[in-house]
Amino acid sequence: MLKVSTSAPADVISGFHALSDPLRLQVLDLLRERELCVCELSESLQVAQSKLSFHLKTLKEAGLVRSRQEGRWIYYCLNLQQFVALEQFLAEYRRFSEILPARRCEEKS
Repeated sequence: MLKVSTSAPADVISGFHALSDPLRLQVLDLLRERELCVCELSESLQVAQSKLSFHLKTLKEAGLVRSRQEGRWIYYCLNLQQFVALEQFLAEYRRFSEILPARRCEEKS
């Protein structure tokens, strides 16, 4: 019988969900270079600020980005600790999971 592991922690699940959208990946790619405000992200991605706000909220809730307010502007940057947590989650599969050939299923009569 196969062993089924416990489910992934909520922060890991939300992190991978956040990474599943191409626009959010573009946001993260821009933030790799430096901290940016919403208007800079919106201009670079040619996306309305309202649409971008939804994606930034998802990234922030997943812990992948942090924000800080300076005057009336909100600046976003990567939260590298969360990326490390996701890397560690994936590393468990690489490090501890044996890759065995499938065994034949037996027909039940």
